[in-house]
Amino acid sequence: MGQTPASSPGDAAGAGLPVRAVLEGEFVNDVPSVERTPWRRRLGTWWRRSPRVPLWAKDRVHAVQAAKDLVVAVVRSPFRFLGAVVRGLVVAVRWWRSWVTVRDYREAAEQSEKLADKFTDIRELTLFRWKVTGTTTAAVAIVVAVLDLVYGHRLLWIAGTTASVALAILGRRRDGSPGRKAVLAGPRTLTWTMDPQVLVDAFRDAKLIGKDETLRLVDRATRKGLGWAITVDLPATRKAADIVKHREDLASALAVDEIQLSVERVRGNGGHAGRVAMWVADEDPYATPPIRTPLLGVQRWDAWRPVPFGTDARGRRIDLPLVWTSVLIGAIPRQGKTMAERLAAAGLILDPHVRLLVADFKAGKDWQAAEQVVHRFMSGDDTEHVLAFLDWLVELVADVQQRYRRMQDLDDLTCPESKVTPDMSRDPVLGMPITALFVDEVQIPLEDRTPVEVQGKKLMAGEYIGELLTWLAKKAPAAGVLLVLATQRPDSKTIPSKLRAVLGSRFALRVMDWRDSNIILGEQMNTRGYDSSRLLPSHKGVGILRPDGETQAGADVLALTVRTFYMPNEDWREICLRGRALREAEGTLTGHAAGQTVRPVLDHAAVAKAIGGGTGPTPADAERADEVELPEPLASVVDYLADDLDGDDGRDFVPTAELVAVLDVEPTAFGLDMAKFGCSPKRDRVPTEDGVKQVRGYVVADIRAAVERLREAAVIDGEVIDDDQ
Repeated sequence: MGQTPASSPGDAAGAGLPVRAVLEGEFVNDVPSVERTPWRRRLGTWWRRSPRVPLWAKDRVHAVQAAKDLVVAVVRSPFRFLGAVVRGLVVAVRWWRSWVTVRDYREAAEQSEKLADKFTDIRELTLFRWKVTGTTTAAVAIVVAVLDLVYGHRLLWIAGTTASVALAILGRRRDGSPGRKAVLAGPRTLTWTMDPQVLVDAFRDAKLIGKDETLRLVDRATRKGLGWAITVDLPATRKAADIVKHREDLASALAVDEIQLSVERVRGNGGHAGRVAMWVADEDPYATPPIRTPLLGVQRWDAWRPVPFGTDARGRRIDLPLVWTSVLIGAIPRQGKTMAERLAAAGLILDPHVRLLVADFKAGKDWQAAEQVVHRFMSGDDTEHVLAFLDWLVELVADVQQRYRRMQDLDDLTCPESKVTPDMSRDPVLGMPITALFVDEVQIPLEDRTPVEVQGKKLMAGEYIGELLTWLAKKAPAAGVLLVLATQRPDSKTIPSKLRAVLGSRFALRVMDWRDSNIILGEQMNTRGYDSSRLLPSHKGVGILRPDGETQAGADVLALTVRTFYMPNEDWREICLRGRALREAEGTLTGHAAGQTVRPVLDHAAVAKAIGGGTGPTPADAERADEVELPEPLASVVDYLADDLDGDDGRDFVPTAELVAVLDVEPTAFGLDMAKFGCSPKRDRVPTEDGVKQVRGYVVADIRAAVERLREAAVIDGEVIDDDQ
């Protein structure tokens, strides 16, 4: 736009008149034109989102599967029709036999106890119905013969077809339809193309839904990998968590091994509490040779990314998050425990900014290759190794305290919250690298009874190590220090409950019974369908993973069965060599790998103050009380309620039915035995599937008091014996 003067200053005619600016411009219509969406696009959007359009018409994968199902149905239809005709014929013969023998009249007479009085009437009615049957048969035969002579054999074909269709309709498979049941049938097999009716029958046989209830198909059955995948909605009153819990019952109804069946609750926007995703493998998914670790194909790894750990039954890669958490691995010997721990270490070794500490109390050759890359290394199970490991922990506690103090001086841009960030962990000036402590056979230092002096008090080395590990598991992950502990003795006496409670990720390979599985995975995990004692001995490296973080199976998955990758010693040595080369190039090789033998600088006073003054169970009485062997069945109850008895966050009441079912004891004898210990059952209200019900059970405080009484009595008896001696 421009300005044009109304008159020049020298113009006499315009003298004294006001001069105003004249604006020049043009009108512009800024309102955008409304473009109409093409009808084809609108039709496509409606087609994809409309619930009235079947799923097979929306998705190519489901369309292909629907075509396969149609072909299978067409091929099977003649045999299914013939079977229906035979069943219809059996049903018709049974109905005729019941009618001709006057069964209804006879049963009514038997119920009224007048069978003898009605015998003559029953006899006459039976003869009359036999005569009606004979007359009808003869009349039909004559009519058919006459029509055949008049109209030819075409009428016979029409009559036969009509009769076959009628018999097929009568003999079709449906709920409540009569039919002969074989007394001894052949073996049950999963012969399906994921027929929905087979699935519904399996759910009913497993008593997961009622006889009058059915399933709603969300995603039709499709081939995924070496198995079938299907997603269904349960009836309104059923929960997906119960299906996961009773996975073994469903596998039995489907005639497959439970290791072949994967059941997951669908979470997030596309799921709800009653939506279940199932996958059924064609055969044992863990019978194939193991897969080598994919870390062999990478030159470098980022510790902030989850480490490749293994695969699930469907072949999906499962990564294990390590930063900001700690890991507990447990199993009986020769099940792949050390392999699993080395897989977690391999990803951290390939990050040159990570500092590692390895304590191998097995004293074997499994960890020898790591000597060339770790900051501190130890291999042995003697007392000197345990005391050196204790010094490591004291140094780590002091390091974590210093990290938190340094975080207070950092600005919000560098340290947004009291957690180590990736940039902070790679900054050599800050001195906060990701530090990982790997301990193999952690039960050895935890059980060590070498006396040590802490702040003038005598403690057993194992007790002090347990307190230090517990403190580190609680506070160190946020500061960039993580623990990975492995043990072949996962019992409540070896791994303190306070330590287990703060270890975020758990991996349980095969153990001896459900109690050991619960000690690793968490209390009552076996009642939720996760019990590593049910794993097969032939499945080496297969375990149940309870991750502390998101995995490829979903962010809300409670636990899943994982087969770890395979990493033999030659692959392990190659990864360690690669990790050393990366650290030499970055200048981050320190400690043992760099030939530095400087002992850690220890500040026991500050560490003791940090973990609570070192005031643990120091008296000899407490030690003696912990060693008391409780009588049965109280010992089994204590093992089952380990965390509930030790902590304040556990349950206050446990139903008698739960204890009887879990411990597999006779109810009356169990009640009498518990009464001897001063534990009497009481009534309390507990939530159940059907609402809140009043049941009989035991107060956990009474059980705890009974245990304390027995231990105090044992300590007193021990003191008397010592005094007498």
